[in-house]
Amino acid sequence: MKIGIYPGTFDPITYGHIDIIKRSLKIVDSLIISITNNVSKKSLFTIDERIKLINDGILNLDKELYEKINVKSFEGLLTNFASENNASCIIRGLRAVSDFEYEFQMTGMNYHLNSKIETIFLMSSEKNSFISSNLVKEVHKLGGDVSKFVSDLVINELNKKNLM
Repeated sequence: MKIGIYPGTFDPITYGHIDIIKRSLKIVDSLIISITNNVSKKSLFTIDERIKLINDGILNLDKELYEKINVKSFEGLLTNFASENNASCIIRGLRAVSDFEYEFQMTGMNYHLNSKIETIFLMSSEKNSFISSNLVKEVHKLGGDVSKFVSDLVINELNKKNLM
């Protein structure tokens, strides 16, 4: 059984993330969505809130998908987490050329840390190529409509956060 890891902050999960998740499951039998806190980003949602948003969102979307996915948080090195979970690959989504430089460096480092784990890049679909969690949060906070980018569940949670 091929296990893949799709790491990220998912703050919040977007339709772009969901697209990568669905397409990943054409390559792997099981997918671990691994959530971490990125020290260079200020998260709006706690890790537990993000796990709930992902689980609820995927369950509402497709029960068959949900059964192939496990959502976990982790700290430390991604390659260690991947090894501990018997993953053979790391899935990364690329939106633009600007994503590639960072991902290229990270892939090289991960390979040196554990050469048994491959990294697979999936280009975002054209309709999702400009979506980022940060833009969704900013547009929503400024009163814009983000319903084309995230689920109603995420919008409800964004509404709660922006009222605080």
